[in-house]
Amino acid sequence: GCDKQFFNASVQYSNMDLLLDYINKHSDEFGVRVQYATVGDYFQAVYSRNLTWDIRDSQDFLPYSTEPFQAWTGFYTSRSTLKGIARRASSLLYAGESFFTQYVRKHPASSTWKCEALKQLQSLRWAVSEVQHHDGITGTESPKVKDMYMNNLMYGMSNVKKLMASIIFDMNNAKKNGEVFTSVYNKDSGIPDVDQYVVVYNPLAWNITTFVTVSVSHLAMSVYDELGRSVPAQVQSSAESHSTYDLYILVAISGLSYRKYSVKPLNGEQSAFIGRSVRYKRQDVTRADKQSQQLLPVVNNCYQVLFDQNTNLMYSITERETNQTVQLTQEFLEYHVNGDVMKGPISDNYLFASNTSAVPVSKAVGLEVVTGSLMTEIRQFFYSNITAQDYIYAVYTRMYTVPEGYDGKLLCHRIEQEYSVGPLELNREAVLRTTTNLNTKQLLYTDNNGYQIQRRPFKAYVNNRVARNYYPMVQTAYIEDDTTRLMLLAERAHGVSSQGNGQVEVMLHRRLWNNLQWDLSNNLTLNDSSVVRPVLWLILGTKAVTNTLYQTSGLALEHRPVVMFGALSGGKPKLHGQLQQNSVHSSPVTLPPNLHLQTLSIPGWRYSSNHAEQVHRVRTGKQKQGDADFSRVLLRIRHLYEVGEDPELSQPVIVNLKSLLKGLGSVMLVEERSLTGTWDVNTLKRWKWKTARTPSRGFSNSIVTSENCTVTVHPKEIRTFFVYFQGQ
Repeated sequence: GCDKQFFNASVQYSNMDLLLDYINKHSDEFGVRVQYATVGDYFQAVYSRNLTWDIRDSQDFLPYSTEPFQAWTGFYTSRSTLKGIARRASSLLYAGESFFTQYVRKHPASSTWKCEALKQLQSLRWAVSEVQHHDGITGTESPKVKDMYMNNLMYGMSNVKKLMASIIFDMNNAKKNGEVFTSVYNKDSGIPDVDQYVVVYNPLAWNITTFVTVSVSHLAMSVYDELGRSVPAQVQSSAESHSTYDLYILVAISGLSYRKYSVKPLNGEQSAFIGRSVRYKRQDVTRADKQSQQLLPVVNNCYQVLFDQNTNLMYSITERETNQTVQLTQEFLEYHVNGDVMKGPISDNYLFASNTSAVPVSKAVGLEVVTGSLMTEIRQFFYSNITAQDYIYAVYTRMYTVPEGYDGKLLCHRIEQEYSVGPLELNREAVLRTTTNLNTKQLLYTDNNGYQIQRRPFKAYVNNRVARNYYPMVQTAYIEDDTTRLMLLAERAHGVSSQGNGQVEVMLHRRLWNNLQWDLSNNLTLNDSSVVRPVLWLILGTKAVTNTLYQTSGLALEHRPVVMFGALSGGKPKLHGQLQQNSVHSSPVTLPPNLHLQTLSIPGWRYSSNHAEQVHRVRTGKQKQGDADFSRVLLRIRHLYEVGEDPELSQPVIVNLKSLLKGLGSVMLVEERSLTGTWDVNTLKRWKWKTARTPSRGFSNSIVTSENCTVTVHPKEIRTFFVYFQGQ
């Protein structure tokens, strides 16, 4: 078998028949017999041997290497824009699913509208699923296939944005008032010169306090909530536009709820805080005076960050509660890689093969600091030399200060950084290297599969040492010493490595061309001239503090609020009467911080709870594919922590599903399912595997009780349910 050949089953099996026949005819010589088997057959045979298995801990199979200079560590970063859009699309789908589910449960609608709405969701379901192909999200496809993925994702996102807007607003009135816009990006394009309304939906099942950003045309602005109360906000010059300003609005929203805000030019005494900008002299970092440092402090309630005005680079971070200070500086570097197969190993969509150490990209750094009561933004611009007109890299660092009366724990404890990288020169691979004085012994931790932290000690390979010490960072990576941990959270996948003690570097972008015939034949040269704008959140603190923060912070970064906005034409927007006071009267869906509501959706499947019956109906043609079932709600709850990871957050959690979902209606029936939803868990017989270290406890046996719908969720467990409500 080979990639793109499995559709040709008859040829594949004919070839395998020859191989199996040969082996079985010589079984006495080889000491083995072979047969065709399903995956289930194979594991049943392995399990029946009753073996005791060693625990691999953090030993996985990464990085893949097909030859000494062919480390498959480039695809962790290839096509960074596609990786970012795919993650945003997945996040928007997550928000749209729960929003649609709540609306259908609370507001009976015609079957025609529900079917059309479901089609809008399904278009994004398809696009998000499609891009998960092993030559999709990896960035190892040709440009035309990448464009197909992007088009499908953008089309699906547009459909779900329209669906969410139609649920919020009466469409007849919305049409009269002008188009309703929706966005899940950091910067939301506002409508200048008129009053605006901003509707913000929190897709997480936790109460959140965060900032959303809207572009406005006036510096003097006022923001009000549904009851006419002034809302904390800050407006400042935009780093990206000379004609608009960025308005940061502080929002506090319950789980799976939304709030509505009015944004108006200044009218009276209530006004958003204004951020004041100070620009500092561009500094030549190659000639900086390292003896006489001039340190510029930026402070919030959790951190003090110092910038060295001789270089305009970050100098240190102090965690204020413990008064621990870590010397820390950041710089952009590029790996210069080979594109000629006659001259040595090459980099391509899959492979990363560095010729030398990474080279600093800038000789001069500009600095601008925008200071306000709620947020300080530090803008660093990296130039090729002291007189260059245009910068080639930029960092926008944001630190937040939350007023009294708001829960600002997560906001305060993150240092938010947004980067601008590109367009790169050909055969360059761009990294952000963060260097600290932590004695890490080059030990790195990453979440290679987005689910479990892996320990990544630096390995002194003889060949291709730099590339083979790169690992995938799905969302989380960190370095630490005995007392302090520096954690990085990402909103898209990257390659990450620790090439020196106290260092962590993240690959942000790649632009490559080579003359390998296979790459040329498939147009896999990655000549990516785009500008990428990835985001990282930095968290510094003790291991105990970062343990309590990183899971909720990572999900807060992945599932940022969905912002919908538009123009007001003479007064308040006309919303459905039942929706006007949503945030006041509705019951939020809220879980404890160690549990995540992974799925809340109406799949629409016309699917029997009995899998055998379902298969029979499909095979006999009794299943009507056009039917949609809106009565079944799919629910998944995930425990975020491993056993022993945290003394409190790693404990099992008891959840009453009736109480959790009371805002959607009265729960009538709950069926617990396998992870995919295919099987009733009562029909499953879970195997227990013997391990060399401790006996396996297998899966928990706590099935939902029929009386009060109570379930216990154990560490790292995902529990899946079909939920039915009264009146369905």
